[in-house]
Amino acid sequence: MAGSSRWKDWLHGARKHAAWLLAAVLVLAVAALAAPRMLRGPKVAVLQVVQRDFVQTVVASGRVETPHRADVGVQVTGTVVAVPVAQGQTVPAGALLIELESTEARAAVSQAELAVKQAAARVRQVREVDAPNAEQAVRQAQANHEVAERTLKRNRELIAREFIGQAALDDSERAASVAQSILRTAQQQLASARPGGSNAVSADAALAQARAAAEAARARLRYTRVLAPAAGTLIARNVERGDVVQPGKPLMVLSPSGAAQLVVQIDEKNLKLLAVGQDALASADAYADQRFAAKLAYINPGIDAQRGSVEVKLDVPQPPDYLRQDMTVSVDIEVARRPAAVLVPTEAVRGIDSPAPWLLKVEDGHARRQPVKLGLRSRGWCEVLSGASAGDAVLPATGPAALQVAEGARVRAIVPQR
Repeated sequence: MAGSSRWKDWLHGARKHAAWLLAAVLVLAVAALAAPRMLRGPKVAVLQVVQRDFVQTVVASGRVETPHRADVGVQVTGTVVAVPVAQGQTVPAGALLIELESTEARAAVSQAELAVKQAAARVRQVREVDAPNAEQAVRQAQANHEVAERTLKRNRELIAREFIGQAALDDSERAASVAQSILRTAQQQLASARPGGSNAVSADAALAQARAAAEAARARLRYTRVLAPAAGTLIARNVERGDVVQPGKPLMVLSPSGAAQLVVQIDEKNLKLLAVGQDALASADAYADQRFAAKLAYINPGIDAQRGSVEVKLDVPQPPDYLRQDMTVSVDIEVARRPAAVLVPTEAVRGIDSPAPWLLKVEDGHARRQPVKLGLRSRGWCEVLSGASAGDAVLPATGPAALQVAEGARVRAIVPQR
């Protein structure tokens, strides 16, 4: 029995030592597996510095606006008898938009045209009747004057010989004076009837005045028909048949077709990057997959203090057919371009807005601080002017990787598959 007890004690002790030995082996195995990782550091996904052509853009949103809108109204007071167009309709230049009642205007035109005919008849009368009659009267007066002068001369000779009395001489002198007066009057009438004379000028002036009055009457008649000043789309209509309308009140708003502008608000911090003439690509929110060209045409000299933005306008040389007034658009303005630029993702730059930005670059298995000089920035990338080269691996400045890796720590870089 004693031998059996000793055997059991020995067996128990052996089992206990085996358990301890197994635990030690497991600990050594785990340490052997973990040691390389502890020596080489954790695996961390890194970002890469690349080299390619780079375009810096300023992104903004705004709306479509024509360079000018035409407010359509009437020029005379009247009653609307027809409005043959609807809001949203596209109309050609010269299309009828509003028609007013025109009976009185038409009657005024007829009356004015009759006055023109009367004035023209008076001009013809002066030229074709008065002038020839005046010429005939001058010839007759000239003949009578010559007879009276000869009679006066003869009577003066006779009275010298005492063949006639003083009374006969006085009669011949009066007759000669009257004949001369009649001749002067006839000559004045002829001069008045000829071109440039007072009667001719008066008749011509009356004709011109009548014609002007007729043109004014026709203009008032034309004012009863309001026509589209240019081809475009009616974006507002505030008039109906039967309305009594007056001058000075816009009744329709016409957005001319063809020319179009994009009006966008740019953050004032980007103002130094903008210049008139810069190219841009734009898209309407309703047609986001279709982009069209635009060009920066105007930069407002003032700043919107409440929004901290500046208004800019871009011309659209060839607007797409779907572009409509007041559509919402997104615009990418190209402000700079760099061929073969060295670029780093913006998320890897630490102190990006400080005077001394830097990267945490993976070099020889360690995370090392690397100061950099930055250039252009756009769409999640920064141009590196110095401090990094294409192919460098850098750690993100945010996220789990940024928290678990300190400057100088060992790290194993994992480049994500693209």
